[in-house]
Amino acid sequence: MASKRFLFTSESVTEGHPDKVCDQISDAILDEFLTKDPKSRVAAETTVTTGMAFVCGEITADCYVDIPQVVRNTIKNIGYIGREGGGFDYKTCAVITSIDEQSSDIAGGVNKAYESRDNNANTSTLETENIGAGDQGIMFGFACNETPELMPLPISLAHRLALKLSEVRKNGTLSYLRPDGKSQVSVEYIDGKPSRIDTVLISTQHDPEIEGNEDNKYVQQRIKEDLIKYVIEPVFANDKIKPDANTKYLINPSGRFVIGGPQGDAGLTGRKIIVDTYGGYSRHGGGAFSGKDPTKVDRSAAYATRYVAKNIVAAGLAEKCEIEVAYAIGVAEPVSIMVDTFGTGKISDDKIEELVSKNFDLRPASIINQFDLRGLPAKNGGKFYQKLAAYGHMGRLDIKVPWEATDKAQTLKEQAEKCCCSCK
Repeated sequence: MASKRFLFTSESVTEGHPDKVCDQISDAILDEFLTKDPKSRVAAETTVTTGMAFVCGEITADCYVDIPQVVRNTIKNIGYIGREGGGFDYKTCAVITSIDEQSSDIAGGVNKAYESRDNNANTSTLETENIGAGDQGIMFGFACNETPELMPLPISLAHRLALKLSEVRKNGTLSYLRPDGKSQVSVEYIDGKPSRIDTVLISTQHDPEIEGNEDNKYVQQRIKEDLIKYVIEPVFANDKIKPDANTKYLINPSGRFVIGGPQGDAGLTGRKIIVDTYGGYSRHGGGAFSGKDPTKVDRSAAYATRYVAKNIVAAGLAEKCEIEVAYAIGVAEPVSIMVDTFGTGKISDDKIEELVSKNFDLRPASIINQFDLRGLPAKNGGKFYQKLAAYGHMGRLDIKVPWEATDKAQTLKEQAEKCCCSCK
């Protein structure tokens, strides 16, 4: 039988991309509120465009946060400063806010769940019993054995390229770069396994001249050579699968990228949900993360399902695993849990679902308590969720996040072995 070959592509964006500017502002606001009042209810949405940042949403908290100052500091830290911002500047941009309190109807459902688990063996606190989901919806978690962090290879590489692009800009290695940028990697798969790198694409905002030379042909050639040397080669240096003689490099394929960021395109919170998760390799429920406090299951349950899927793969129960959970607003217990190992499971998906129900409590408050989702900003100097708002929420190696732990893998493995023995 002939081998099945296909290309799969994932993209990432830098922290200066307009949509990611918005995600970081929304999560910086969340960090600030949770640091001062861990029980804050936050749903902060941001949009940016030429010369303006607009924050709106619903926030209920027992503290004061200077939102305009948080906005300006975030924009400054990204790199939109004067000339370096390419037309967008943290000092001169207008900051507009329109904030209301959380709906009392939503708050009532979240504060007191309509249902709770009767025979919970994992956690049994009053708070766990009484917090319902902040909204209805479906969330997916995924893991596979393609990378050490158990993420799909295309999105892992795309994130690493985007992060390296930002690093060489900020440390002065390539000082002519500006904050906005994108990366994209196409990986060739044979029989479901990554085999080679087909295409590497990077688009990066830059100064109109390099070392006094304004000739665009020279500028683009210099950028290509520098990005291969200082970004692409270091990212692939220790990888088993590297670019080969037939790998295509597309660097600034539009030919020029001087006007960028909010000056070049409007941005909006929650518009990069595929970048935030698995690069399209796994299904997505549609809910964004940034700007939402942990009672919103769009965020907390997506982290929890990643944790479940990663532990299943780490336990060797499957080569890839996808978990779906669904919630009803105000109800603590998930209305459904689904496991799909795409034919790679060492035991049946039904048996894995039983292990999930036995070992993981997926009620919202239990997730919040287990991962300390309210306390993480204060424990990380007031900045936690903002760091996740660029370069992915899953598979992070540069930030310690609780849902990336594999502490239940051994237990799952042992229970699966007992299950197999009892079935013989």
